[in-house]
Amino acid sequence: MNKVILAGRLARDPEMRYTTSGKAVASFNLAVNRRFNRNAGDQQQTADFIPIVAWEKLAEICGNNLVKGSQILVEGRMQVRSYEGQDGTKRYVTEVVANEIEFMGSKQQRESSGGSFTPVESAPSTGGFGGSQVSDDDIPF
Repeated sequence: MNKVILAGRLARDPEMRYTTSGKAVASFNLAVNRRFNRNAGDQQQTADFIPIVAWEKLAEICGNNLVKGSQILVEGRMQVRSYEGQDGTKRYVTEVVANEIEFMGSKQQRESSGGSFTPVESAPSTGGFGGSQVSDDDIPF
């Protein structure tokens, strides 16, 4: 089973792009807090920055409503893909492909972060690499 659920804040505004076939793609990093024990029970806190990718309608919702600092819950799947870099070396990317995104925090907090949020609280993704055939030309990276 490949299922990921993350809660955190956007580390930057979503980057919107479109494939050559016109599919919307939003990508952003989600800062997720993590605690760990340092010395004899002394807890330390850090953040992991997880790359998130949303496709089609969900991507458009992200691009129109999310800004740096927005608090969200992401449900999706982990994906590892590879591509050839400009220098000819093979590169690997690990990311979460979002199926659903829920806006968290109060409406006042969401509005004060600069976003103009719509009443949509979650939207399922209908595209991406899992549901349909995507050629290399469709990958915007």
